[in-house]
Amino acid sequence: MREAKKWIQRIELDKYFSYWVVLLIDMFVSTASTLISFLGISYLSETIVPSSVLILTAVVSMGASLMAFFSIRTYKIIIRYSTLKEISRFVVASLLKGGVLIVYLWIMASIVPDFRVHGIFYICTDMVMTFVSLVVLRVMMLVVYDAIKSRFVANRRVKKILVYGVDDKSVALILRLQSSNHYRIMGCLTYGAKLHTYRVADHHVYYFEDEEDLQRVVSRLSLDGILFPTNDAAHVERDRLIRYCETLGIKVFTTPPVDEVVDGKIMKQTIREIKIEDLLGRAEIKINMTEILAASHGKTVLVTGAAGSIGSELCRQIATLGIEKLILFDSAETPMHNIRLELEARFPQLKFIPVVGDVRVRQRVEMVFRVYNPTVVFHAAAYKHVPLMEENPCEAVMANVLGTRNVADLAVKYGAEKMIMVSTDKAVNPTNIMGASKRLAEIYIQSLGLAIATGKVEGVTRFITTRFGNVLGSNGSVIPRFREQIEKGGPVTVTHPEIIRYFMTIPEACRLVMEAATLGRGNEIFVFEMGQPVKIADLARRMIELAGLKVGEDIEIEYTGLRPGEKLYEEVLSTKENTLPTTNEKIHIAKVRQYDYDVVAEQITQLTEYASEVNIAKTVRLMKRIVPEYKSQNSQFEQYDVEIEADRQSRTA
Repeated sequence: MREAKKWIQRIELDKYFSYWVVLLIDMFVSTASTLISFLGISYLSETIVPSSVLILTAVVSMGASLMAFFSIRTYKIIIRYSTLKEISRFVVASLLKGGVLIVYLWIMASIVPDFRVHGIFYICTDMVMTFVSLVVLRVMMLVVYDAIKSRFVANRRVKKILVYGVDDKSVALILRLQSSNHYRIMGCLTYGAKLHTYRVADHHVYYFEDEEDLQRVVSRLSLDGILFPTNDAAHVERDRLIRYCETLGIKVFTTPPVDEVVDGKIMKQTIREIKIEDLLGRAEIKINMTEILAASHGKTVLVTGAAGSIGSELCRQIATLGIEKLILFDSAETPMHNIRLELEARFPQLKFIPVVGDVRVRQRVEMVFRVYNPTVVFHAAAYKHVPLMEENPCEAVMANVLGTRNVADLAVKYGAEKMIMVSTDKAVNPTNIMGASKRLAEIYIQSLGLAIATGKVEGVTRFITTRFGNVLGSNGSVIPRFREQIEKGGPVTVTHPEIIRYFMTIPEACRLVMEAATLGRGNEIFVFEMGQPVKIADLARRMIELAGLKVGEDIEIEYTGLRPGEKLYEEVLSTKENTLPTTNEKIHIAKVRQYDYDVVAEQITQLTEYASEVNIAKTVRLMKRIVPEYKSQNSQFEQYDVEIEADRQSRTA
């Protein structure tokens, strides 16, 4: 018995039979069916069939079977995944074989007259026996496989799971996992008792209506987890079933989309534990891929900040659009190397041009435009961390303002069709250096675009700005930081118990950027519908619970106070009062006041001179004068607001 168990454990259940072996077995079964049919009918009809004719019949049957099986490819059906639909292929194969034997019997009738009399019985019996034998053979192989697998599972620890839902995706997932060595499907789980007497894919349907129902099911089946077939399904149950699982300590799993990219790595579709990003994300946003493909086909595209969170995802999505060349521009050497290797592996047919450079260095940016002449520019290079930029305002101006000016001016000089700038919700009524620097970049490119449209500046480039909020999983964002703190045992640090933020996934943000690029006719600032705000304290608490821990017992949440320049509540980007609609309900056009290009250009020149001299006081004061809605919060620069307001009142007095 012990040796038998060891033998079972050595079996590689994920391996398939060679289809040549299956073909030989099918040939043997089919030929045997022919001989048994002919001998049986001959015996019942008291007909004597010469042995030479019987041998010839067997040879013909083998040839007919080989032709039928090769034509229908029945031997290439993976037996463990066979379904009722595939029975039709055995029916057709049996009919094809029978057709060949009809011709053979018609020829042989001149030699064996009884063939003419009993031929129809020979053929019908043979076809039925061939079909039944092939089906029975596969059923027996499935029974043997399931028996071996059951013994294998009994000797190996697997996760017992319920699949959520009974729709097509749930059933497909059950069928895919039937042969898994790691998971055992115990049934389906639905909300409500409507289907609890049904069976789906030969599995019982369990139900829950409250936490107690789920507790009973978990105890009865000794469950290890609940598996969602899609992230959307998990999102629907985020405040009900997943909450119950968190309370009961039950793992929650999901199957992400095929070729999901996580941290720059291509993740093939597999089961993984659910992440907070899956629950915060929304149903997939529909975009007009036809127009995007048409607008991008054959173009040379430049992406600045190509190695960053947004820039790298833009590159991944742009690479699918049939463009001719993709130029990657970034100053970060190692991330640039990584994204280049990833893209070359995924899109070998596309020409990639990695350029290590800094948007603050005009000569380096100009080299890219002069040598490669990009048609479309996606400008994602920027400094984005609010507290860090509050401490380094001059660097924020040099990167976010001067860098944008360099890219925009050179796009005009070299005749780029379009430049799309990635901005932020923090540019709306900014309270910090980072948001103000991005608002200044918006002002510059919009005023330049208006100057081109009115003929004040010669050029053809159209400028489009896109604004959105926090991006889930971006470099340095709150979720990776919380995850790291939880792994270290806490505490999880939150700046304020009431602070809220709007979130969007990286792929979702990039899809909207590309659609805005297609919608834009020039000089628009597109803002994205960000959905419902999330309280950061609740986010931290949820992440702790998803990790199977309890707040206050296993890990503490510690409030550290608002950081310099940080808002308690982010601005709502899109309302009927401050935006105009577009053809995509998730994208709106911001209503903003227009600036004169000549005035703005002179002010930006002065501002960058102050920043290059690292004159912080003059830099910040001028930022506030150009962007009067910029009011510092919880920052050392609040004193300048007082000075500017006093100066304004003295002038009006």
